[in-house]
Amino acid sequence: MLNSTTGQTLTFRPSQQRGHADHGWLDTRYTFSFSDYYDPKWTHFRALRVINEDVVAPGQGFGMHPHNDMEIITVVLSGQVEHRDSMGNVGTINPGEVQVMSAGTGVLHSEYNPSSTDPVHLLQIWLFPERKGLKPAYAQQRFDTAEREGKLQLLASRTDEDGSMHINQDAKLFAASLKSGDKVEHTLASGRNAWLQVISGELSVAGQKLSAGDGLGIHDGGKLEITASADKTQFLLFDLA
Repeated sequence: MLNSTTGQTLTFRPSQQRGHADHGWLDTRYTFSFSDYYDPKWTHFRALRVINEDVVAPGQGFGMHPHNDMEIITVVLSGQVEHRDSMGNVGTINPGEVQVMSAGTGVLHSEYNPSSTDPVHLLQIWLFPERKGLKPAYAQQRFDTAEREGKLQLLASRTDEDGSMHINQDAKLFAASLKSGDKVEHTLASGRNAWLQVISGELSVAGQKLSAGDGLGIHDGGKLEITASADKTQFLLFDLA
């Protein structure tokens, strides 16, 4: 659809139209085609291949499994994730921390919920790498979430700027946490595109209202004005080639 005011082309992905699977131990929603869910209209957006919203039951998780040629970002919203991989990395990811794993030529990893009582709620994000055959790499970093209150905080980029984590793709990943009435702005360079994924709350951007779980693609550059209409509004913003 076209925003007649800004001239930007928008691609709206309502939360309730996402793919869904409930495996008992895992309740997951797919923004793009994944696993047994396939929709030819929703396979990816630019370099953004996967946004899965997962809720993993206590003591459950994903056993050791392989990946290659993908940039994998894990954002924990609540609970904890215990990570192990074939590169020898072992650690626990908490809210406020971000994990980036470049699968490259191939890596095995597992992700578990170590709690015996509480579920873990997380976003699993995949981006196509800028080229295949890269050396596998792993990083985990804590971010001060106060630094995203009322503004965009850069979490990951190819340029490592502003203390962001490195990804092998011409993309930037931002996070923000807004109160009702807060507004943030971001300008896309000519020819660039954005994907906005709402985690909680409500907001509007480019004339489109969004709530928790909704996503919006914005094409072909221009200024974005993102305004929250509810307290505790959180979202991710991808700036993509």
